[in-house]
Amino acid sequence: MEAPQFTPFTGHREYPAEEMQQRATDFAATMRQRRTVRQFSSRAVPRGVIEASLDAAASAPSGANMQPWHFVVVSDAGVKRKIRVAAEQEERAFYEGRASPEWLEALAPLGTDADKPYLETAPYLIVVFAQPYRLEPDGRRLKHYYVSESVGIATGVLITALHLAGLATLTHTPSPMGFLNTLLDRPDHERPFVILVAGYPTNDARVPVIAKKPLSDIVSSV
Repeated sequence: MEAPQFTPFTGHREYPAEEMQQRATDFAATMRQRRTVRQFSSRAVPRGVIEASLDAAASAPSGANMQPWHFVVVSDAGVKRKIRVAAEQEERAFYEGRASPEWLEALAPLGTDADKPYLETAPYLIVVFAQPYRLEPDGRRLKHYYVSESVGIATGVLITALHLAGLATLTHTPSPMGFLNTLLDRPDHERPFVILVAGYPTNDARVPVIAKKPLSDIVSSV
């Protein structure tokens, strides 16, 4: 077993209490402006913005530092078209019989349906894969830990980074998603986690009238 190695931590920056409060308040206000949109412009987005946002996502903590994720950036029109066709096939099955009445009722205020044009229109789809294990060069399987938690945190960082860069996002999770392994040439042991749509919203984009729960409903102190 390899002995741990340590280095001085120099990345922390402390702020005066008043500035710290202001920074936290400003960030919360910025994130409150984030909305999931479904009307995306085809306007080009600089590739560097996507890569820098992915670099931020890659900084996320993970179980035993295994970093059990892989991101596939899709910008090719033909591949996006194939993803849309396959996703809509699963979505039609969902809306026409796979979903329970309760699930459909929960989705009703969002106005969603089986049509997913944004999968083809948006300049980028970022498909996030979770890796339960990785294959070593000698064929051994190296188990990963807390995979869903780790990939979920990284995806949250990615959404935040894209929002702060001025882009809109949408999380899409057709079920099942195994077709993504085939279309994107990913190994069978990787599990599609989410399709993250990224780009500019259209000028006439509309979002559902919904509200987030107040802190009094989701936070308690002991």
